[in-house]
Amino acid sequence: MPGLLLETLLGKPAKQRPIWLMRQAGRYLPEYRALRAEKGGFLALVYDSAAAAEITLQPLKRFGFDGAILFSDILIVPYAMGQNLEFLVGEGPRMSPRLVDHALNGLQAVPERLSPIYETVRQVVAQLGPDKTMLGFAGSPWTIATYMVAGEGSRDQHETRAYAYRDPQAFQAIIDAIVEVTIDYLLGQIEAGAEAVQLFDSWAGSLAPREFERWVIAPNAAIVAGVKAKAPHVPIIGFPKGAGEKLPAYARETGVDAVGIDETIDPLWAARELPTSMPVQGNLDPLLLLSGGAELEARAIEVLEAFADRPHVFNLGHGIGQTTPIAHVEQLLNVVRGWSR
Repeated sequence: MPGLLLETLLGKPAKQRPIWLMRQAGRYLPEYRALRAEKGGFLALVYDSAAAAEITLQPLKRFGFDGAILFSDILIVPYAMGQNLEFLVGEGPRMSPRLVDHALNGLQAVPERLSPIYETVRQVVAQLGPDKTMLGFAGSPWTIATYMVAGEGSRDQHETRAYAYRDPQAFQAIIDAIVEVTIDYLLGQIEAGAEAVQLFDSWAGSLAPREFERWVIAPNAAIVAGVKAKAPHVPIIGFPKGAGEKLPAYARETGVDAVGIDETIDPLWAARELPTSMPVQGNLDPLLLLSGGAELEARAIEVLEAFADRPHVFNLGHGIGQTTPIAHVEQLLNVVRGWSR
């Protein structure tokens, strides 16, 4: 029988709310820090399937979350497309060559860079309890393209936005290439045992409405259609961070099964404006979890009550902060586990 999380993503109402947290496998956990110190850098961990599987399972062993989110990175896709990837201490990821000054067709694809990720999924699934759900993921094309074009992340994606305006045909080719690889990548995760997948669009909020339609909604719809053509039973969660008032259009037009909302969205507004009965995921502010206390509990209950009449997966509005106290996560779990419709 499917676990509570998978049942909820399939649109089945339940009295209790499943919970998992974005970035739940990571630096706030002492067991993660110990393993990283032993194994080396971030990318080395991602490509050590046994270590990555252990990291994926660490938060479930400690907290009993309802879902295990694959320990990997959204930039594995451009890495497989032939860009070089490195993670610089204190500076974040760097990709080269930058596509703002290098042709896409100059990249030499390395599809075997995806294989260890599938092996991680297989190893996690082999150890996962039947009441837990294995979540795969990929970055959405717009967010991936911002790194491919500029070579690094930025606050407003200025360089990529300008490139897309200046040469939309060339940028469309980049987006289309990402879509193609992402469909195969998600299907590979599903074949390895992922029961649901999430599309992360971390930088969706930087786009104007027309560009949001072209560079966020359209490519995500293409990915959903491509995955559903071969795995129609697997729920897809779309998470367009910063979408704001464009969120209902995203939910309607992409074909995703569930939509994740960030902490800037009023949950009452989302409950009212999103398609009736669509599962929703979110949306506690990660800083509330960092702070803890009575306010954490009160706001978590507000989120739960806002979505009381539809399928709801409790989560944060973005990733958990690396300095979040373990006790605060336990406090949140007590609130969510103790609440029912």
